[in-house]
Amino acid sequence: MENELRNTYLKLLIPAVVGFILFFLAKTFHIIESGPTRYREVFSPLVFILSVLFAIGLPIFFRTLFAHKVRDQKNVSEEDLLRFERTFLYIALITPYVTLAAFFFEVPRFYCAGTVIMALYAAYYYYPSERRIHFERRIFRVKQ
Repeated sequence: MENELRNTYLKLLIPAVVGFILFFLAKTFHIIESGPTRYREVFSPLVFILSVLFAIGLPIFFRTLFAHKVRDQKNVSEEDLLRFERTFLYIALITPYVTLAAFFFEVPRFYCAGTVIMALYAAYYYYPSERRIHFERRIFRVKQ
């Protein structure tokens, strides 16, 4: 299960990292010209709010829904936990892509820094380590 989740994690995160590298190279060599957006006053806070929503808000909400769904069960099957963890990763790892959009549209530094912090938080906190998966199995009483 850990290997499957790590593969999913990397499949979701690597394209964002490659996107950052390509964007940096394109900006350095003046291949693309991006600039501040027309509706910067509205777009910048929206990007920041979306990054917080995908890094913190929706994962907490989704976890709460899952816990509510399995509250009356004596134990949870490993397939259900795997499906939950995958969806959890899909939700949380949207944040690096939101950060990529913030870089592309050159939002102000304050909002850009906030989205970067949220992306780093999502990438670090939701990494499917062996310890975290063991903790999740124990909390949701996964049958082996």
